[in-house]
Amino acid sequence: MTTATGRWQSVASEGGTTRGVSLGACLGRRGWFNSGLVATRLMGSPSSPADGVRHVIAGVSLGSLVLAAAIPFLFVHERYHPSYVVEAASTSIELRLSDAAVVAVLVAALASALGRRRASGLGAARPLWITGTALLAWLAFEAVRPASLADEQFESHAVSFAKLAEYALLTVAVPLLVRRTRDLAVVLGSFVLWGALASAVALVQFFGLDVFDAWNPGWRQPSFLGHHDLAALSVVGLSFAAAGIVAGRRRLPASWLFVVALAAGGLGLVLAGSGAAALGLVVGAAALWLAARARFAPSRRQLLALVAVVVVVGAGVATVRDRDVGDFLRFLGLRSDTPAEGVESYSHRTVLAYIGVRIFRDDPIVGVGWLRSSRPEVFEPYVDDARARFPDVVEEAFPAEGREWGVQNLYVQMLADAGVIGLLLLLVVGGAGIVLAWRTARHAANVWAVGAGLATLCALLTLAGEWASLGIVAGIPLEAATSLLLGLAAAGAVVVEEESAG
Repeated sequence: MTTATGRWQSVASEGGTTRGVSLGACLGRRGWFNSGLVATRLMGSPSSPADGVRHVIAGVSLGSLVLAAAIPFLFVHERYHPSYVVEAASTSIELRLSDAAVVAVLVAALASALGRRRASGLGAARPLWITGTALLAWLAFEAVRPASLADEQFESHAVSFAKLAEYALLTVAVPLLVRRTRDLAVVLGSFVLWGALASAVALVQFFGLDVFDAWNPGWRQPSFLGHHDLAALSVVGLSFAAAGIVAGRRRLPASWLFVVALAAGGLGLVLAGSGAAALGLVVGAAALWLAARARFAPSRRQLLALVAVVVVVGAGVATVRDRDVGDFLRFLGLRSDTPAEGVESYSHRTVLAYIGVRIFRDDPIVGVGWLRSSRPEVFEPYVDDARARFPDVVEEAFPAEGREWGVQNLYVQMLADAGVIGLLLLLVVGGAGIVLAWRTARHAANVWAVGAGLATLCALLTLAGEWASLGIVAGIPLEAATSLLLGLAAAGAVVVEEESAG
């Protein structure tokens, strides 16, 4: 039996009797919501983690199980995937298990659309589909324009674009596969548990276990993903926990996941050592709080808890990156210590961003072409000016032939490669996802839809910060996380529309 509260819904039956209460009663005497019935067991706390797992996975759709099973394959660094190389023209295409996982998810989504005729509901996220299609079309133009066709790396760049489009399709798959509360719970549970494993590996690396290309003990660690991708996976879990802080953990299905998400998400983000993600978390948590105020009226204690999470994560990242932070302060002239001799992370990225902006200024409308900002013939004319602009930066920090590092900032690289049109389209796509998540958090009647909207809102804004520390790299876990979160935002939009219509 299901109720009329939208797609993310479920009712538990016990002994042949349907047990349900109003959402207003579930949320307390104030009754912020006036909708139908929800399962008391689903919204309550299970007696044990094992009971919670059994309850959550009972009755979930096959498609959501496929999506949940794909997450471990999507969130592993490519070097740990077995691969199959296909020769194509003068380049090669490397197929990995992550590609098979994406294909499985897309096949499951297609089967769901055909079997249940769910595709019509995607119209609720029309702004995301229109802007996303426009962005991919513009980047396709950039990939095949004359300057790109004449590039020696054209075939390789074309493969990268295909990989970008492949992962982008995950956004469309999510609202087709995540249709009920339990579907959502099992997908988020997969995120949280896989993130906990990744954080545990990073922790033992931090204390000196040399596995998965660990860095020096006491430094930031990559786990089995890489720093940026570990941060992305951890952000999803931590955002889930942040939503639980403002909404109340007892209102989460299998609420034991809250503790795991909070501990593992925070630890993983600290050990990844991403300052960009930590700054993004500040914005994401603030937006989450604003969206939650009208729905849950969180207390001052909950606000302090949310602030404490942000402060602890920020302090932890600063501690793990203390040497890089010190180097950057010297670069800015705020410290007079002996200058560092090697390449400094933040000053290096500043140099690359400067070169990216110079490339953009000479081709402001359409840029230089897909991924061409990393080509020596494109960036070399600006290197001497960069040396003059940053005389205290070591020579190894400047790009050269054999050191084609790219811009290492998504937004600046989008300006350089695809011009102001490309950046505007990118920002509109991200903005559409954020608006959909905000709308779900503010207007959905189903309480779990609201929680998912809050988590998605926080995670998208946090990842927006993370992308400022990495350029355009297709087919990586960070892109998978971004696409899946945009898909959750679209699924939330469907919930709101169906509730309004029903």
